[in-house]
Formats: sequence, structure tokens, C-alpha cells
Amino acid sequence: MTESFRSITRRRFGAMALAAMGSATLPRVVFAATPTETPVHGLSAFGDLKYPADYAAFDYASPEAPQGGRMVMTVPSWLFNQAPDTFDTFNTFVLQGNAPPRIELLYEGLMLSTLDEPDALYGHLAESVTLSTDRNRFTFRLRPEARFSTGAPVTAADVAFSYERMKTEGHPSLAIALAEVAEVTAEDERTLHVTFTGRQTVPTALAALSIPVVPKAFFESRPFAQGGFDEIPGSGAYRIGRYAAGRYIEYEKRDDHWARDMPFTRGLSHFQTLRVEFFRDRQAELEAFKKGDVTYREEFTTRAWATEYDFPAVKDGRVKKATFPGERWPRFQCWALNQRRERFADPRVRRAVNLCFDFEWTNANLLFGLRQHSVSPFQTSDFVAAGAPPPEELAILEPLRGQLMPEVFGAVWVQPVSDGSGRDRARLREAADLFAAAGWTRRGQSLVNGAGETFRLEYLINQPEQARVYGKMIENLKLVGVDASLRLVDAAQYQDRQNRFDFDMILCAFSLNGTPTRESLGLFFGSAARNRNGSYNYPGMADPAVDALIDRLGAAASREELTVVMRCLDRVLRWRLDWIPNIGSPGHTVGHWDMFGFREPKPDYGFPVESLWWYDETKAKAVGRA
Repeated sequence: MTESFRSITRRRFGAMALAAMGSATLPRVVFAATPTETPVHGLSAFGDLKYPADYAAFDYASPEAPQGGRMVMTVPSWLFNQAPDTFDTFNTFVLQGNAPPRIELLYEGLMLSTLDEPDALYGHLAESVTLSTDRNRFTFRLRPEARFSTGAPVTAADVAFSYERMKTEGHPSLAIALAEVAEVTAEDERTLHVTFTGRQTVPTALAALSIPVVPKAFFESRPFAQGGFDEIPGSGAYRIGRYAAGRYIEYEKRDDHWARDMPFTRGLSHFQTLRVEFFRDRQAELEAFKKGDVTYREEFTTRAWATEYDFPAVKDGRVKKATFPGERWPRFQCWALNQRRERFADPRVRRAVNLCFDFEWTNANLLFGLRQHSVSPFQTSDFVAAGAPPPEELAILEPLRGQLMPEVFGAVWVQPVSDGSGRDRARLREAADLFAAAGWTRRGQSLVNGAGETFRLEYLINQPEQARVYGKMIENLKLVGVDASLRLVDAAQYQDRQNRFDFDMILCAFSLNGTPTRESLGLFFGSAARNRNGSYNYPGMADPAVDALIDRLGAAASREELTVVMRCLDRVLRWRLDWIPNIGSPGHTVGHWDMFGFREPKPDYGFPVESLWWYDETKAKAVGRA
């Protein structure tokens, strides 16, 4: 099974009112435990900061590890307009084009998140932040050392420019993260004020404060949205080295990085060269790994993991197979049936389509028993609901009873279990009954509606492996009368059609952060994102009750309250099946040439091996990769 986990952000950047608990009643006090009118080194959504002002390094960092060497990788995650199989621009901040993953390593924000806390930020370009008495204005003092790769200082004017352009012209992920930022002003070269609307929540503010900063001067003679291969200067640890468009790109560590010995960089980003390789075919990618042309890859195909990692370098120990735990944030793989096309708007249709997928047969016969049947869009997190709603959840759901499916108030929806035959007749009869209840009746070999239109479903894919895994489901759909087909397209066409919502059905995988925000959830589930090209609301869902729960999330004053609201949302989404949960994996299955060092256990809220691991020259010589 091929899974490409698209993270809304690797650095965790980041409507209808709920009856009597709408936006007007959202708490005005954010960061209640943070003193006002006093400079602080960090902010936390809920609870205390783990690291004090004088911390030396993050606990998951490895200051003793050597610097230098190289890693050649294919990427398991990407963000913004980035693509894993090609690139045609270096501008990753806009919707247009395909940028190379890890180009974000060139850039830094005012603050940064850690990999061992779900909701904390620490000063990055900023050495301190001061909250106003009303907690709507954040005053940042920039570090005097901060420099772009051009040698120019990072100024408050650069930050103000970056926020303004990314809000008005940036990729939807950036624009939405900045939605509640009302004004950004530079008081002087090092002092900056970020003023929010007053509608912001703690997670909203956290999402906005790590936006990447670019130099204003660079864009004085060019449009912000311009593509091409001019490197947009950043202040980060890496710069662009050699590249061949669509084939590979190398990021070189800067000797002159201003923060090379700051606490937040100490013991991280060890590699001198990080090379990202691009392949349009996963088999070619695997063959490159076998030869050592790629030295690190995360394997998402169970067949390959079970049968193709028996080549000589594995047998003699030069290549290692390893499984690392997954992150403690919502990670999901789901189908999206495009409700902008009326035939997919009825939840009974979506349930019927799901019944035609026999997970038990697929896992046993095609996936080597290595996968799990996901039940939730918040899989692997604390936000997955169970059983019937307890009193604390009912208190939130009851005001919405008239807008919710009655089933929400009973046991939460779970995946049906088949007989494992691949053609469970009872389930196929149930699917046929659901289609009929939704107005689609059998005429000959086809399902038709009252107007005589045939029910068609084209499953758009960009990986041949999906045809192998889901071919049996297409057969089952045909058995109940659906004119079903698989259509394989190239990466560029797939990305374009996905952005424009030009599909019947696609498979998507995402990671959300450990403290979801109204804005990030709105990208996936909110009505406002339904017709916004480039948003992640691929099903085209628009439901006032879901909007209300997302809005209610913004009122959460503690992690416990946030968890309760998320479980309520989980119940609603699972009964609606806008996003149909599919197949999940409990962790990371990784193949790597035995030439790297790393510390265990990995942190709970991230696995950026390019930052955490390091090159071990002795090991590299032993495996012939020095």
C-alpha cells in the first residue's frame, strides 16, 4: 500500500457559531499564564514551557555528534506547494508551481516549535516576546545577530513585509495561519509589533508566529508570486547547492549561519550536504536505494517492505531495516469523494463505497498483514472517540442536536469487518441497499437515478501500486452496479486536478499537529475552504455543525478541553464519512545504509531525520559509502 503523508507543516505553523457559544464568546484572554508587559523567551498554549530561558540545547539534540558528511534521501513528507517527484520553482510560499521539499530549511521564523512538546514556541529570530495587557499585541525584539544569507540583517521591516505578502498572496496554508493577524508594524529595526484581531486563540497565535521570513529587498524588483529558479534568500542553516530541475537538489550547510551555535540549533542539522532525489516511479526509487545512490528512504509499500528488502546489502548488514514509533499527533489516510459532484453528496453513498472495500482480504493477501484499518481522521492521537459520548462530550453536542445525524449520540462509527473473502455478499447487499435508499436503483448491470443517469466513479491515482491494492474494490463496485474505474495520471496532472478539485475520488494522507487550530482544521473540514483552490477540503464538505465545532475548538482553555472538543468533532466526521478512513500504519518503516548515527528514542512530535541524524564516517567506510 502506498502512503504519501503530506504534512500541513513540518514545523507545525499552522464560520458558523455554536448555538450560544459562537465567536463573540471566545475567550479574550490568551496565554493566561504568561505575564504581560514582560519580555519572555517562549510561549505555551497549555501548561508550562519545558525549557527555561537559559536552556543549552533541546533534549533530543546531539551536541556531541560530528558535523559534515551527506545524506541522500527521498522525502516522506512535504508542505505548501512542494512535490516529492518533481520541481519547477524555488518559490515555496505560493500556490503556483512545484517547489522542492526541504527548501524550508533555508528559512526561519520569529519563533520555533520543539519536537518534544505539542504546543510550545521558543524565540528564534526573536530573542524575546512581550504580550500587551489585553494579549492582542505581541512585541518582538529581534536578535541583533540574525542575518540573511546575503549578509543583510533581518529587520522588523522584513518580518512585516513577509507577513503582509504571505497573508495576501501566499499559499492558502500560510494565508489561513495569518487570518487573525490584523497588523504587523516595525517600530524600529529590531522591534516589531504583531497585532491580532481579538478573535485569535492560543493555537491560532502559535500558528502565526513561526511564519518564514524573507528579505523585503529581494522583492523590490520582482513579484512575490514569481516562480523560477532564483533562490529567495533566507536566514536558515542551509542554502541551495547543485540541482537539476525535476531530478535532484542539494542543500549545503552554511558556514556563516548566524545561529550555528545558538541553543535552538546546537546538536541539530549535522549534515554538510542534504541531497533530495526525485523519482516519478517508486520502483526506480527503490532500485536507486538498493545501489546506494539513495542512502535513506521511508518505505510506504507493504509489498516492498515484506519482499524486496532481501537484496545483498540487507543480508550482509550494510543496509538496515528499522521501525520507529509514529508521532503523537493526528495522522490519517482517507478517501475523498468529491461532493461538489452531486452523486457523492449523500452519506449513504459514501458508506456504500466504503463497504465495497474489503480491508481484511486486502491486508491478508496484498499488504502482508502489516496494516491497520483506520477508523478516524485523527488516527494515532488522543482525539479518537470511543463508545457512546460521555457527559462532557454531550454537553458540547446537545446544542447541535438538530443539525447532527442521530447516530452521533450513540456508539461512534467503526469500520465494518468483512468475512475476508474479498467479495463479502452480505456487505455488498448492504451497499446495494444504501445506494437504493439514496435514489440509485439497479437497471440491468448499472445503477441509475430517477433521471436515468448512470452512477460513475473514477478513482484518480498517481501511483500504480494503488491499482494493485484497490483493484478488488473496483471489482466490487462494479458488482453492485457502479460504473467504476481507475485512472492513473502523472504527478503534474494529478497535482493540478487535485488543486482544482477535478476528480471523483482520490486518496490522501496527512499529518496534523499536536494542537490543532481552528484555521488548520478549517482547511480540511471547514465550509469556507470548500471552493478555495489549493485547500485540503478535497471532499467539498460544508456542514454548519462541523463549522461550529471547529469554532468551539478555538475556545478551549486547556488541553483537556481541547481533547473533548476534538473527540466530539471526530464523532461527527466519522458518521458523516466526508473523509472515509482507509489504511493506517503504526509507525515509520525505514531503510537506510548503515552510515548514520542517531539517538533513541525519537521525539514524540516529529521525525525530521535530516535534522536529527548525523553522518558516521567510520560506518560509511565499512559499508563502502565514504
